[in-house]
Amino acid sequence: MQQIFNFIIRNSNRLLFLLLLGISLALSIQSHSYHRSKVISSANFLSGGVYERINHVNEYLNLRTENDELVLENARLKSLLFNKEDTSKLPLPDSVKGVKPADIIVSKVIHNSYNRHENYITLNSGANEGIKPDMGVINSLGIIGVVDNTSPRYSTVISILNMKSQINAKLKKSNHFGSLTWNGKSTGFVQLEDVPRLASVKKGDTIVTGGQSVIFPEGINIGTVDIVYKKEGTSYYVIKVKLFNDMTNLGHVYVIKSKDREELINLENKEKDE
Repeated sequence: MQQIFNFIIRNSNRLLFLLLLGISLALSIQSHSYHRSKVISSANFLSGGVYERINHVNEYLNLRTENDELVLENARLKSLLFNKEDTSKLPLPDSVKGVKPADIIVSKVIHNSYNRHENYITLNSGANEGIKPDMGVINSLGIIGVVDNTSPRYSTVISILNMKSQINAKLKKSNHFGSLTWNGKSTGFVQLEDVPRLASVKKGDTIVTGGQSVIFPEGINIGTVDIVYKKEGTSYYVIKVKLFNDMTNLGHVYVIKSKDREELINLENKEKDE
């Protein structure tokens, strides 16, 4: 620190001159539009040159990624050129967690809302294809939602990103169940509520459908545990679940029929009436 003071004292005249020169230049630039325009032009030239060089470096570093993307795109275009089959159709899977292919309807998302508190999805299939309300909708990554209403050619789906949605789910490694809901915040996360604190839960554990309803078969993927909270005043956890699906980018989906649904509902209604 003493050396700094000694330097300032030895060079006080020069430093004062430089300070006064800087102040005079600043006053001159502010008071003359020509000088000001020249300074701004020079600054833009310098910053533009820096940004251009940074961009060149980024382009060079991203060459491998861009080449990989070009290879994939070329392969896709070749398959479109040489494949005589309709590539817009999604083939039926051999099975979906024990559901027969005959009980699976392939459809496509034609509208998807995800920025509201009550989000809905529209499919290009409806009653003509056998879709009915309360059928589960999934894709290859996990659950999407539940069919709400149908018309002959279209159907609407209550998205899992809907604050009214409640789906039975559980920890894959155990039989500890909870209710899957959405708090209306992030499109990438849902909440699994009412999980007993006796359950052994850690980050990264898989959450799947519980199978305690007629909508989804047991074991359909949902997501992974991100954060575990203790629900105040209760003996339950609230689990923040990171979804496997990107709910903002949906294409083809599978609608699952349930042949036993009506039988189970009629049986439950009889028990309630008795």
